[in-house]
Amino acid sequence: MKTRYLNTISIAIMAVLIISASVSAQDTNPLFHEKKVKNFIPHMTWYEVEQALKHTDMVLIPVGSIEQHGKHLPLGTDSYASIETCKLISQEADVLVCPVTLAGLSEHHMDFPGTLTLTAGTFEAVLFETAQCLIRHGFKKIMFHNGHGGNTVSINNVVRKINQYTKATAFFLNNINVIPLQELRIPYDWHAGVGETSLMLYLTNPLVQMEMTENPELTFPEIVEKINSIEKRSGYLNTIASANMFAPKVSGKNATTKDMTNNGVMTTGDLKDSTIDLGKRSRDRFIKAAVKFIKEWKAVTEK
Repeated sequence: MKTRYLNTISIAIMAVLIISASVSAQDTNPLFHEKKVKNFIPHMTWYEVEQALKHTDMVLIPVGSIEQHGKHLPLGTDSYASIETCKLISQEADVLVCPVTLAGLSEHHMDFPGTLTLTAGTFEAVLFETAQCLIRHGFKKIMFHNGHGGNTVSINNVVRKINQYTKATAFFLNNINVIPLQELRIPYDWHAGVGETSLMLYLTNPLVQMEMTENPELTFPEIVEKINSIEKRSGYLNTIASANMFAPKVSGKNATTKDMTNNGVMTTGDLKDSTIDLGKRSRDRFIKAAVKFIKEWKAVTEK
């Protein structure tokens, strides 16, 4: 009799817990699925940052863009890739991550709906003022990780400004060179291509729509075609070719993304070759190199 009574009580308690959990789930925002990530400043409290500063003065600032990435990748590809990469680095290197802007410098993609672009002055001001805030809190080593090539010049400007005019030291983490995987050595595989699609399949898989992949029809500017036709050309000519691609309309070069690709993708590869494994192996190489560098930097500055 006693056993039956205890079983009845247990069942009743379980029922209450299940109902409570169900009600709680229904009462919260069904669209929010983020889990708290260690060292990710947007998820942290001021107290947690204060405690973290007792053992690290290093912070990663990921930057990217909101711009078209074909029909199969999200507009936030570059920003998501940068942020998620920094999160992964932070877990191994025990440094903090502080994203501040999703949009970047993307004028050459503006023919495609949804693309956003900032002026260089605005972009650089936001990054520098963010760094100033972090420096006031006690961060002395600031690293930028960039997911969008169009931001490169501006980030270098900000890094130099921090190093010249503040007590902190800044570093552009993309300067860490990693040999690409053999499978990703495609003649032209830049924007939303096999490499980037593989990366997103690994980093933010639910956002990739592989059923929408479509290999592009490419049309390069005349000077780029001429340079490409030279079988053995110097690296300097490759630089000239790059200078005549991904340029805004105002340049008059007919080299916007829309001028060069019918669907926003820039690759001579086959998007169907994109895989999670390729993305993971490629990103792991960079993360390993970045963590190694960060630990070396820590070692030479520890008292």
